[in-house]
Amino acid sequence: MTAEGIRKRINQAVGRAIHRYELIADGDRICVGLSGGKDSLTLMWFLSERLARIPVHYDLFACYIDPGFPGGFAESLQDFCRQNNWHLQIEYSDCGRVAHSRENLENPCFLCSRLRRKRLFEIAAGLGCNKLALGHTQDDIIESLFLNMCYSGELSTMVPYLPMFGGEVTIIRPLALVEERETRRFSEEQNFPRFENPCPSAAVSKRQEIKDLLHELYKKNRKIKGNIFRAMGNVKTDYLLTT
Repeated sequence: MTAEGIRKRINQAVGRAIHRYELIADGDRICVGLSGGKDSLTLMWFLSERLARIPVHYDLFACYIDPGFPGGFAESLQDFCRQNNWHLQIEYSDCGRVAHSRENLENPCFLCSRLRRKRLFEIAAGLGCNKLALGHTQDDIIESLFLNMCYSGELSTMVPYLPMFGGEVTIIRPLALVEERETRRFSEEQNFPRFENPCPSAAVSKRQEIKDLLHELYKKNRKIKGNIFRAMGNVKTDYLLTT
């Protein structure tokens, strides 16, 4: 697929998600949680680019929560955002170090994510934002389903539209219909910088284990990913166990 083709494909998928799940309305103030990875940078690029050609207006802000590990990239990310005329707020924290303390060795990723999300909510509120946009893709949504089944014993996942705190702030995931391989290809075509994740658990997390497991399934049958994603919206509760 050409560079123009992948751009068109992602743009259409983002548009479908926004329309299907009613993610963005005129006058929204949207805080985008940037991680420095390909997915969140792709999300910020498309939300910014589409403003010039749609009748709906919204204000965009970006926020990066530095987890506090040595070798961070906050300043480099700030430079990249300036080059693209993106407003970025950096929050220096100790979320990562707290999550990797001796008292929390079993699941540091869960605590780190929760602490960073809490701070994102606070920053979004401080900016007067009513939406918090996160760069989770279709793959992330599927992986979360399996993570929750395997490690929490429940059938649940991320959803594209999730009001929080009585609707004061709503989490939106405009990349919900975009595959990770597409954001990877787009980031390469756009020559996005690669910010190396300094987290010591980045390559050995439970999510990575699930990602590897699913990858093996996908290799056997290319329809499996789409079927799993559709299954989450085609739940037959009569054929599930009750507690």
